[in-house]
Amino acid sequence: MRIMRLQEVMATTGLARSTIYKFIALEKFPKPVSLGGRSTGWVAEEVNEWVMERIEERDALLDTF
Repeated sequence: MRIMRLQEVMATTGLARSTIYKFIALEKFPKPVSLGGRSTGWVAEEVNEWVMERIEERDALLDTF
């Protein structure tokens, strides 16, 4: 298991910090894991799965045309 820090999550998803936290609040993005103190990270597999779901949604919409 690999943990991604915020900068890597932002680079992987293309989302801004504020958007990531907004999506977390709306339960539309994986929640971060506490790493102790004020450090947090995300499970890489969960972030990558979230990205793949967005791609699948896009492809499903394209198939309707």
